[in-house]
This record gives sequence, C-alpha cells and structure tokens, in this order.
Amino acid sequence: MRDPAATAAARADDRAALTPEQARWVQQLFQACGDAIAEVIQGKRRVIDLVFASALAGGHVLLEDVPGTGKTALARSLAEVVQGTASRIQFTPDLLPGDVTGISVYDQRAGVFEFHAGPVFANVVLADEINRASPKTQSALLEVMEEGRVTIDGVSHEVGSPFLVIATQNPVEQAGTYRLPEAQLDRFMIKTAIGYPDASAMLRILQQHRGGQAPLAAVVSTGMVTQAQDFVNRVHVSPLVADYAVRIVEATRRASGVRLGASVRGALALVRLASAWAAGHGRHFVTPDDVRDLALPVLAHRIVLEPEAEFDGVTAVQIVGQVLLDVRMPQENGAA
Repeated sequence: MRDPAATAAARADDRAALTPEQARWVQQLFQACGDAIAEVIQGKRRVIDLVFASALAGGHVLLEDVPGTGKTALARSLAEVVQGTASRIQFTPDLLPGDVTGISVYDQRAGVFEFHAGPVFANVVLADEINRASPKTQSALLEVMEEGRVTIDGVSHEVGSPFLVIATQNPVEQAGTYRLPEAQLDRFMIKTAIGYPDASAMLRILQQHRGGQAPLAAVVSTGMVTQAQDFVNRVHVSPLVADYAVRIVEATRRASGVRLGASVRGALALVRLASAWAAGHGRHFVTPDDVRDLALPVLAHRIVLEPEAEFDGVTAVQIVGQVLLDVRMPQENGAA
C-alpha cells in the first residue's frame, strides 16, 4: 500500500492532533493487515483486530485458549504481514531467564563479554504456555514487556519497534503450572481467546492446508506500523470520554464481590486501545462506544473476586458486563 506517512509527518508537528487524513491512512493499514491475516485465521476477524489494535497501542496480548486454535499461526501471520520477525518460546518448568532474554558469553580471544540475544528480540514474540515456567522466568519476560529493553550485566539492549508479546495459557490443564500473579496479569493490555472456528471456516481451513500453508506476503513495513503507533498517540480523547473510562474503572472497584478492581494501568490501557481502535476505523477521535466495546477484554483479567463470589459462580466477565449496564454513557460522539 502507498505510504503517505512521511509527507503527513513533515506537514504536522510530532505532537499535533491526528488529522482525518492520517486517520484514514491508519484505517487503510489496519484493514489491509487484518484482511491478510484473516486468510489464515478464518472466521475470527474481531480477535485479529483486537490483537493488531493492541500492537498499534503498544500493548501485549494474553490468549487463554485450548491447543490447536491457531495461536502460533496468528503470531507468525502478524509478523509476516508487517515484514517483521517472529519467535516462539515454549515455556517449560526448566526454562531459565537467559533462555528468554539472552546471555553474555566471554570471548577469550577478545577478552570481553559478548551479548547473545535471546528469542525475545523479535517484532512478534509468542510466549507459549507462559504459566508453565517458573515465576522468575515469567518475570524476566514481563520486565521486557514493560521496559522494551533487556539489561544484562548493566548494559541495556533495546528490543526494537514494533514489539508485541502474545502469551498463551491453557485453561484446561493446570497441573504443573505457575499462576500469573495479578501484578503480572496487569501488564497485558487485553486478554482474549481465539476459540474454535465454525463449520464453514473449518472447511476453508481444511481446503487451504491440503498443500501446506504458504507464507503471507508483506502488506506493510515495520516502519509504517511504528508511524501508525505515533498517529495513535495523537488521537483525540475528549474529557467526557476520558471521564466515562474513569467511571467504568472506578465502578469495577466498588462492585459487589470484587476484592481488587481495575488499576490505573487498566484505565490507561482502555483509553490507549480505544485510541488505536478509533484510528483503525478511520476516526481521529475516540467515541464512548469505543470505550464500551473494549472494556471487557481490557478490564476483566484485572479484576480479583472475593472467594465467596467465586464460590457462587460469579465471574469477572459478569462484573464488567454489569458495570457497563450501570455506568451511564456520555451523550456525545467524542469529537468535542
């Protein structure tokens, strides 16, 4: 696709508000990448859009899903369409932090330590079954997610941009796993699931894979994705829309049966993802509907329930759903 980003950036100040023209460019990028990935991940366009919007918002994704639903294919396809690199880390109990981030190796000839980068140095990193590794190894990855760099022997190494971690958990098998603490779950912008495809999508998958899955052609470049991330940061969020997001987050803390509601990081993630969602749909401003539509994948995994509520069958998804019913939406379109 044509890249007008350089021209648009030259005309506007780096911190200027996003223009309608720039929003349409982000929409074209968003649509083109989503269409390409949808050729591989059949019948799951909303999940594809949520993951790509998270990448544009600078966040990371937690997929809690059963094996064989296309998690690896999603990560690989995303890297291919943006002409980036992809890596897959299979988390196991004996995995060490250095196996993820990399290590320093002493070069006897030169008399210095050389850094050997780990698999986390990629544009799209699939952390498969993250809850099977020890908390120490989990923390090593989550530190990179938060900081965007690895520090070994006092030397920092940037992982580059764009950088997206897609971590997976198997909700069925819990034996031999280490549950992610709430503070670590809070680092993920969204938690979602791919799920099984319907019958028609399954039929298309079988037909496509009879000859093997060919790599996807690059649709955009990593530089264009980085430019789109900058544009997302300029999307207009009106005070009324920001207030609506705050009221939703605060309501999760007051809800019955909740021991710990959504954090400040959760409120920031909700607004950032709503900004990416708006730009991805061709708007230079966020609407209350954007916030409402994204509240569930952004906030549900950040809520900790009281034991009594869990025993009664209450779920975080139900809590967020009730909050969205109770909190009144502002009567404006977000452009003000």
